[in-house]
Amino acid sequence: METRIFHITEQNMDEAALAVAGEILQKGGLVAFPTETVYGLGGDALNPDSARRIYEAKGRPSDNPLIVHICRIEDMYPIVREVTPRALAIAEAFWPGPLTLILEKSDRVPYETTGGLDTVAVRMPSHPVAAELIRCGGGYIAAPSANLSGKPSPTLAKYVVQDMNGRIDAVIDGGEVGIGLESTIIDLTVEPPQILRPGYITREMLEQVLGQVDVDAAILEGGGDLVPKAPGMKYRHYAPQGDLIILSGEESKVVDYINKAVPEDVRGGHKVGIICTDETAGLFGDAVIKAVGTRKDEESIARRLYSILREFDDEQVTRIYSEDFESDGLGQAIMNRLLKAAGHRIIYV
Repeated sequence: METRIFHITEQNMDEAALAVAGEILQKGGLVAFPTETVYGLGGDALNPDSARRIYEAKGRPSDNPLIVHICRIEDMYPIVREVTPRALAIAEAFWPGPLTLILEKSDRVPYETTGGLDTVAVRMPSHPVAAELIRCGGGYIAAPSANLSGKPSPTLAKYVVQDMNGRIDAVIDGGEVGIGLESTIIDLTVEPPQILRPGYITREMLEQVLGQVDVDAAILEGGGDLVPKAPGMKYRHYAPQGDLIILSGEESKVVDYINKAVPEDVRGGHKVGIICTDETAGLFGDAVIKAVGTRKDEESIARRLYSILREFDDEQVTRIYSEDFESDGLGQAIMNRLLKAAGHRIIYV
């Protein structure tokens, strides 16, 4: 299969190219596209064959639900059993934006899209290219992240092409995305509502609208026999090719541990990378050092995390050490992704 590349940005909304991409989707094909979070791999959410093609292209387990992307709040009504007052309130507060709602599905949504569950994940992205593609594609686009299953989610089109060239029909190159981490997922089918995946929309922000909101204990814990109601709950995600280890503790102890470990790893044949912050970048010795951002600006860290993991792959790094991050607010989302990328391997120093 030849994968076509379309260059479409907010500044250059190529309507003709969007129409072609939309036609591909309506005919059952797959198109990768930018959102405000990461690049998504889109297929017709109401077409079981499209869902199966998404799983095949990603090498993704078919019991891992897909998120249905819409471009208007009212488009939620046909695909869920009931739009409750609380669902409408949270949608009106945060859509369009990086928030996914878990609701009871209607019969219009095939089980192939929901991973066999009676619930459906729905979100309305704020990226203008995504919104227009959804409209051109029929209004309901199932879209997980546009990477091979288990690898870091792509924030640049070049990484989509790296993973998906020859596997899908087209890629829309819209430049670098803004947030860099997948959407927050909240389950509205339970009481109180529960965050299943942390993201840019934090617990505190949600509680301003909903009142009490719980957080799934599995977010910052490993293992367990989880039934995946949302993407990323069951399988290892976001992993670079190299062995990733997280260090947690006082800054001086973390730096000392890594600086002692690196020479031993090099002698063992490893090419070593370090994920650090702007504050500590000058404290490490001879390794591939990548500052992810400053602790004073968690958004800078979220925006860079996946691209750094991909860069380590590009540079064939075989062992990676990372500092840990706060487990509140956006830091919780950053730490959640790091833990999954590391297979929950963390050393306390």
